[in-house]
Amino acid sequence: MPKNKGKGGKNRKRGKNEADDDKRELVFKEDGQEYAQVLRMLGNGRCESMCIDGVKRLSHIRGKMHKKVWIAAGDIILVGLRDYQDDKADVILKYMPDEARLLKAYGELPESTRLNEGIAGGLDEEDDGAGDDYIEFEDEDIDKI
Repeated sequence: MPKNKGKGGKNRKRGKNEADDDKRELVFKEDGQEYAQVLRMLGNGRCESMCIDGVKRLSHIRGKMHKKVWIAAGDIILVGLRDYQDDKADVILKYMPDEARLLKAYGELPESTRLNEGIAGGLDEEDDGAGDDYIEFEDEDIDKI
């Protein structure tokens, strides 16, 4: 039997996300960049995103972020626009939830942008009738029980 010389398996290679805890500087968009919200993940390092300028683009996750920064539907990202392809973009940065709230507070994101939930969540339609789930008893009913 060969002797194990490694230091661990795939969980060690993934590492711990200790770098996420520290505060980082808020990055604003520059020329040729746009804010976007991920509509859905397509696989193969690609996602479909709705940019703030109203254009739906196919976004490619750059290699530096691949398998290090996890992107899900509903996340706010910064994309680099392509000069030669308007319907495609490259993901430059993923904003953490607190950074996305700051962007909205600064007026960089429109007020209609939904930050907390995913696009396909549909939670608002189900929660509308949640306030009517209680039963109201009168004092006579309680005495009979």
